[in-house]
Amino acid sequence: MISALNHLVDLVEEHLAEELDVHGLAQELGTTGYHLRRMFSSLAGIPLSEYVRRRRMTVAAAEVVRREGDLLSIAVRYGYGSTEAFGRAFRAVHGTGPGDARRDGGPLRTQPQLRFRLTVEGSVPMDTRIVDRPAFRLIGHAVRVPLIHHGINPHIERHVSALPEEEHLRLKTLSDTEPGGLLQVCDDVDPDGTEGTRLTYLHGVAVSDTTPTPEDLDALDVPAGRWVVFRTSGPHPQTLQETWAATATEWFPSNPWRLRPGPSIVAVLEHADDFSTATCDLWFPVEPA
Repeated sequence: MISALNHLVDLVEEHLAEELDVHGLAQELGTTGYHLRRMFSSLAGIPLSEYVRRRRMTVAAAEVVRREGDLLSIAVRYGYGSTEAFGRAFRAVHGTGPGDARRDGGPLRTQPQLRFRLTVEGSVPMDTRIVDRPAFRLIGHAVRVPLIHHGINPHIERHVSALPEEEHLRLKTLSDTEPGGLLQVCDDVDPDGTEGTRLTYLHGVAVSDTTPTPEDLDALDVPAGRWVVFRTSGPHPQTLQETWAATATEWFPSNPWRLRPGPSIVAVLEHADDFSTATCDLWFPVEPA
């Protein structure tokens, strides 16, 4: 995966002035666009689309300052149909317009070309298992919320805290298949992981695909497939968050599996009364790489 990501970076540089065909590039690299975008954003800390935009404007800014043609010619060279559209993109990255940058030489915000390197870590084994699951259904209370990278998502927190205690107990009684117990489900997540994009969050349980769904609950049908399950135990939510990050930096680059579209699921198996510590299972849908 590290070599694939570096090859992707090279291809981006070769085709900066063109529309990026992520799925075509992924096929060349022997993977899928979904997995490639998820791994890129997880390891680089920036969505692939945003990286391309910043690199394009970094190179374009050099041409603007060096006066390599008029602004319209540069705009067209980088795929913009007008100086106005180019100016908006330029200003979004650099905080100044191309005309001002040409006159004053800046300020400019440079996006360096990325290079991924493997750091030898993994001294602590990750507790994982691969599970083949028939189709099942996730039922509970769903809401659309914005993706937030750091800290507790207040939209999810409000959604869950608004449910009465008896509803949590009721949901637990409905669970009849793995993953067991109350679940925290994220679905329809932007593969680039762009902060602010919308996702579906469901607080609920897993049931077999033949179990009737109560009329007052939302449902997500999950097709049959393989899952990787990571067991975490320790301070909560720090241990869970650290393991989630390590799946991208350590586990996927060194194992012959890749993510496939589908929900990510957190099952809280045990927890202290104040939730200061917890044992959790983190589920990701996967397929052979």
